[in-house]
Amino acid sequence: MKIILVTGSTGLIGSESVGFFCDRGFTVVGIDNNMRRIFFGEDGSTEWNKARLLGAYGDRYIHHDIDIRNHKALRKIFKQYGKDIGLIIHAAAQPSHDWAARDPHTDFTVNANGTLVLLENVRQNCPEAVFIFCSTNKVYGDNPNSLPLVEQEFRWEIEETHPFHKGIDESMSIDHCKHSLFGASKVAADVLVQEYGRYFGMKTATFRCGCLTGPNQSGAELHGLPLIIFMRPRASVRFITWVAVDCATVQF
Repeated sequence: MKIILVTGSTGLIGSESVGFFCDRGFTVVGIDNNMRRIFFGEDGSTEWNKARLLGAYGDRYIHHDIDIRNHKALRKIFKQYGKDIGLIIHAAAQPSHDWAARDPHTDFTVNANGTLVLLENVRQNCPEAVFIFCSTNKVYGDNPNSLPLVEQEFRWEIEETHPFHKGIDESMSIDHCKHSLFGASKVAADVLVQEYGRYFGMKTATFRCGCLTGPNQSGAELHGLPLIIFMRPRASVRFITWVAVDCATVQF
């Protein structure tokens, strides 16, 4: 039996992942201790989404209220399922630039140290599993501001002669620029995921996404205007900006 493990399982990306795999008959183990309520108050709480998933999928969804920084607690989960874990989707994070600036320590330990804890547990218990990390386009910092942009009627586009006109790929530098502390902590996690793939030969993939919205998000003021503009009824996850991917060849 293949187990899917999802961190941040009651958030937007995590809950969409839970639904996708539960609908296809997989057993999904969710890791989420509702830190969004700590970050953003009651408006950010994901308890409603947890209840929705448990009600919709029954014993196909197994929920654990665990902090991803808690190595001891996570080790018990990984040892319990061991090599039955075939896929890890790591979507848990501290997601706010402003919040990171107010508490850099918590931001970094959640985003960077939490990712390290997960990677080590995968390496020790299910090294053949695929590890997908939900990174962010903020790892590029302000480097995209140097791109040649052309103003069109409704939006700005990269100049047609530029190599990135049809999409920004991994060749764009993440170096020598300002990121925000949130961006810096995600860079640390992003590079860790890449390194575990290259150094240990693990099946890791990094997706650098931006402005992801949808009806299963617990929106909060610190997430800003895109939540108001792009929410759609009965919509799935919305990919609003470009996405760059850095990944090994993975099969599941």
